[in-house]
Amino acid sequence: MNILGINAYHANASAALISDGQLVAAVEEERFNRVKYAAGFPVSAIRYCLKAAGVTLNEIDHIAIPRNPWARMGTKLLHALRMPGFARERVRVLSSFVGIPETLAQAFDTDPKGMRAQFHRVEHHRAHLASAFFVSPFDQAALLSADGLGDFASTMWATGEGHRIRVHGSIAFPHSLGICYTALTQYLGFLKFGDEYKVMGLSAYGEPAYSDEFRRILVSEGKGFRLGLKYFNHHRHGAEMSWRDAEQTPVLGRLFSSDLEKQLGPSRPAEAPIEQKHKDVAASLQARLEEVLFQLVREQRERSGRKALCLAGGVALNCVANGKLFDQASFEQIFVQPAAGDAGLALGAAFHVYHEILGYPRSFQMRQAYWGPEYSAAQIRTAMDEKRICHDGLDTWELPDEKIAQATAQYISEGDVVGWFSGRAEWGPRALGNRSILADPRRPDMKDTLNCRIKRREAFRPFAPSIIAESTGEFFKQSHPSPFMTFAYPLRPEKRNVLPASTHVDGSCRLQTVDRDANPRFWRLISEFGRLTGIPALVNTSFNDNEPIVCAPGEAIDCFLRTQMDTLVMGNYIVRKPRPADGERSAAISSWVSEVSR
Repeated sequence: MNILGINAYHANASAALISDGQLVAAVEEERFNRVKYAAGFPVSAIRYCLKAAGVTLNEIDHIAIPRNPWARMGTKLLHALRMPGFARERVRVLSSFVGIPETLAQAFDTDPKGMRAQFHRVEHHRAHLASAFFVSPFDQAALLSADGLGDFASTMWATGEGHRIRVHGSIAFPHSLGICYTALTQYLGFLKFGDEYKVMGLSAYGEPAYSDEFRRILVSEGKGFRLGLKYFNHHRHGAEMSWRDAEQTPVLGRLFSSDLEKQLGPSRPAEAPIEQKHKDVAASLQARLEEVLFQLVREQRERSGRKALCLAGGVALNCVANGKLFDQASFEQIFVQPAAGDAGLALGAAFHVYHEILGYPRSFQMRQAYWGPEYSAAQIRTAMDEKRICHDGLDTWELPDEKIAQATAQYISEGDVVGWFSGRAEWGPRALGNRSILADPRRPDMKDTLNCRIKRREAFRPFAPSIIAESTGEFFKQSHPSPFMTFAYPLRPEKRNVLPASTHVDGSCRLQTVDRDANPRFWRLISEFGRLTGIPALVNTSFNDNEPIVCAPGEAIDCFLRTQMDTLVMGNYIVRKPRPADGERSAAISSWVSEVSR
């Protein structure tokens, strides 16, 4: 039984394929076409999933699309009358969904009549809920999905038991936590699609000085919330969106109104300096989001009696809020799958069909995030030859598995910034040890070094640590697993100065806990660094340079060469740029690496 899930004509276009209830592959289109948050139709992602499963399109039994044009039809028609221009654009998008069978057949050069797959339309938030619960370790859980908008809803809550999900309520357009956060992100001068995480990072530098104003902007109401609509534009004429073009990052029009500027003052131009006021607005927004989110989650805890919680939707990527939920809502366990945003819709739609429509019991649990492409040693070597790595004055070695961790840990302990390319690519927006840039977390200057030499991003944005799972409680106040970097925890007071390169200004870290069984190669590297330094953790940031995370070996080499990374590790190969100021110890390391590589 092969089921293909497709998130198309929406940001973070993606595909996922399950076979007999087991996830085989899942990947975002951006990893192939190199366009951040790529929308359009994910042909390359689908092609990869089919290849990974060893099947053809004609061998797919079911295709799940996370969009149901009939959901909330009355609400849609009402708003269509009020916003005819917006309605026309939505009709154009929906017409693309109707033509998905023909688009698939054309992309794979097959007759649509020869496709045996049955097509299923799955409501947006039901797909989100399924993406969290059906791959979680829980047999019973409270569920919450919250994002910007999907099928004219922004929030949905439910309970999951076994292979069934029971929906208990939802909040419809125009009220939305995601739209509120995005509108304020734009107000603060971060105008690119997907910039909300910058505001989350900035919030730690401010105080919630605008709490009263934000209680008018985002209003608690009964067991839910509503927006103070006069502060927003999306309900008046609809937000300008570009979801159909796969060749450019999606564009989202201005969501906030002039009344918001009357309330908070003029918005910040994109290139203007960030002042304390902007930090305080970010802090106030984050605090208000948390208040409302915690209220929603507490209600689910009390109503359901469940001790486990599954979160999905773009709001579930707010790791700062997630980390506080244990104390704020008394849940003992929380699960957020790595692609909790819209990319995860492909995953959720496929599992919804398998469990809720076809009725099969659950047999899969997502213990790791590595569901994307993998490249052989021969493919890596070919890419190195094509990029003339061995002809550009670079030192190159090939080492056995047991020596790679030792050599790389030595280099990192000496201050090298290392590009680490290993195994299958990660599913979701976080680099989790297979497409990562790694560095020494003990060095106070490493954050500035990474920003200056490689990432070239805002100084207020933190870097994350990856720590071996068994040491989490030693360093952090919370020891609940965070394998997908979806939680931020405060450091223990005595450890505040131990990880300066990856500790945020408020003393917290957005951490990844690395389990030996989930990623033995990465776990071994961190453990070796711990043996050398006493700190079983590394700074881990995504292997990219203002682009999607690298996927293929050639992309990793290009990023390595155009930035000031010191060392590149791809599979069993180490490539190192000359460093004249290394000193005697680093020269000795290079000599040792050369010796063991013979």
